[in-house]
Amino acid sequence: MYGYVRPPLGALPEEETERFRRVYCGLCHTLGRRYGTAARFILNYDFTFLAVLLSEPTEGNCCKSRCLVSPVRRRCFQSSNNALELAADESVILAYWQLRDGAADHDWLHGLKYRGVSRVLEPAYRKAASLRPGFDERTRRQLELLGRLETEQCSSIDRAADAFAALLKAAAQEVEGPIRRRVLEQLLYHLGRWVYLVDAADDLKKDAVSGNYNPVALRFGLEDGVWTAEARREFAATLDHSIHMMATAFELWDFGVWTPVLESTLYTGLFQVGKAVLDGTFQAVRRGRIRKNHKNEEETT
Repeated sequence: MYGYVRPPLGALPEEETERFRRVYCGLCHTLGRRYGTAARFILNYDFTFLAVLLSEPTEGNCCKSRCLVSPVRRRCFQSSNNALELAADESVILAYWQLRDGAADHDWLHGLKYRGVSRVLEPAYRKAASLRPGFDERTRRQLELLGRLETEQCSSIDRAADAFAALLKAAAQEVEGPIRRRVLEQLLYHLGRWVYLVDAADDLKKDAVSGNYNPVALRFGLEDGVWTAEARREFAATLDHSIHMMATAFELWDFGVWTPVLESTLYTGLFQVGKAVLDGTFQAVRRGRIRKNHKNEEETT
């Protein structure tokens, strides 16, 4: 995905921050074990959040190991389990198709990096697709639908966002238990809608320069990627509605030890990211804070 779904780690108790980082590192190790070193570079907070959502309500066993990021000190991480394996497989599929989509959105020269990385990831993708054919098919189909909407220059943010939301909803299709699966499907659907819209808002100025499709710009008639006060208020209300729908689904299930991390993400983190995107400050925050967070992680291991 895109790196927008992140808990406010600075506001969480140290115990909860470390719990989230153990899943982050556990997903990294699972990606490496199943798909090789190259696949570990697709790791981000979004995929970690997916792994947390798919996890059982109790935390599993932890291991300690050195890695490329921490070659001297052994770092504690969540042992591989069904949730991490499912998240790893789906992460590879999502990342591959997003790279393919990125290549299609650019001319030959600017699409080189997307094509190059997708070729590196292709062996991992083929394996993941064979393990999760249903999710792979849904991802391909929904991105094809998005491609048609782009060709049509569709100005409906609901139609465009629904296509991506339905894609992410499918990430819960292998979850056992009909009630839990339904809760996760609803939560992931509205999360997918929110991610798509936030990403479109984040790309407004870039797309205004490149001429790439942006349903938010078309819907609100924005020129040069600049918000009007009325459009900004209306769009913020749309983002908030998606978060409220996620929260409604979240309250229907007991997520056990993961509840504090999930609560802080849904009730604080998403609002902070949405505001930063609308204010035009998110890219600087992402670059600076990720570097800071990795430094802090090394200091705490």
